Amino acid sequence: MRNSTLPFIVTMMIAAGLIGCSKAPVINVYSLNIPQVQTETARAYKDKSIKVTFPQSIKEPLSEKMLFSYTTNDRGTYQNSQWSNHMSRILQGTFIEVLDNSRLFKVVLSDMSTLEENYRLESNIFDFEHQVRGRVSYAVVSIQFTLINADTGRLVKSKRFSYQEPTPTTDAKGYALATNKAIIQLSQDLLEWLK
Repeated sequence: MRNSTLPFIVTMMIAAGLIGCSKAPVINVYSLNIPQVQTETARAYKDKSIKVTFPQSIKEPLSEKMLFSYTTNDRGTYQNSQWSNHMSRILQGTFIEVLDNSRLFKVVLSDMSTLEENYRLESNIFDFEHQVRGRVSYAVVSIQFTLINADTGRLVKSKRFSYQEPTPTTDAKGYALATNKAIIQLSQDLLEWLK
């Protein structure tokens, strides 16, 4: 009995070793490019500071997972593709860099800063996904911004920006490329609105 068990154990150990050495699927990681923006020369807020808060998701929690939908009820996430970080964190960093590069404000802060700000920019994400409808495919971005006077706590203005950018392909790569195009337009529109 002992002699018949030994080959079985050796075979199982070899099989376990081969399974452990098999290749894991490659994960494709995508991010947002920081859009190039013009530096503002005539600035209404040149002596003011603004704090960009962490964007909140209205519909569903965001993460590094890339969301897609085939209908309003049929939703999923890409298995072998993801964003480089939590999407709300990526968006917050993008907004901070865009505002900082524009020089619209004297200083741009994240909500982690303990410095007091003159203005606060809050954002609510209504939609951020890849919509595939038959042969038509879009990167959908819909974000509402609210500018608040931090000195008084009063609303200055609020606006929702929505974009539907056609994707060059119906996969995660095409979605990432189209999302970057939508973010370029969003950044330009956001700065124009803030002025």
